[in-house]
Amino acid sequence: MTASAQKGHNQFGNLPVWDLSDLYPAKDSPEFKADLEQAKADAATFEATYKGKLVELTKAGQLVAAIKDSEKLGDLTGKIGSFSFLQYAQKSTDPDRAKFMGDTNEALTNLSTKVLFFELELNRIEDADLEAAFAADAELARYRTWFAELRKAKRYQLDDKLEELFHDKSVTAYSAWNRLFDETLSSLEFEVDGETLNMEATLHLLSEKDET
Repeated sequence: MTASAQKGHNQFGNLPVWDLSDLYPAKDSPEFKADLEQAKADAATFEATYKGKLVELTKAGQLVAAIKDSEKLGDLTGKIGSFSFLQYAQKSTDPDRAKFMGDTNEALTNLSTKVLFFELELNRIEDADLEAAFAADAELARYRTWFAELRKAKRYQLDDKLEELFHDKSVTAYSAWNRLFDETLSSLEFEVDGETLNMEATLHLLSEKDET
């Protein structure tokens, strides 16, 4: 890389960063903590309200309420998880951010264990009962495609205890290795013409028009 190219590489100064304030003001903000506690409470309520009752609710024409409650909880946990990941992605070499994401993922996994039964029980509903429910409830029928996708996994569904075990282990299984991989790549540095560059900046040089 020539001197002019090197100069061009450094001319941008401080680049913009994501503004995550639309999600939460900060990772230690009262808003984040309140939403996490709300998600835990909602998961417990969802379990107490619907576990072991989905077949009966289907026959009674009341299944759509459970689906809507599940969506509401999913929106909240999705917001929490997105903020946790994005603040980590801003600077994955920061141990505080990594710990925050790890702690948040663990909390989300623990609360989602309470609602793991939902999709497992939905797959135990007899096809005839589900079709009858679709015919009787136009709002429920809107979820027909979602049910079709969900029931593709029915033949591979394990015992509830095994499903719960694999779910609990996800924090220390593939997701932990993915995080280690990201942190390792982010920490790599390379000397290029006397300048220390990270992996992304180094790979970007491969697209430089000036190959010298």
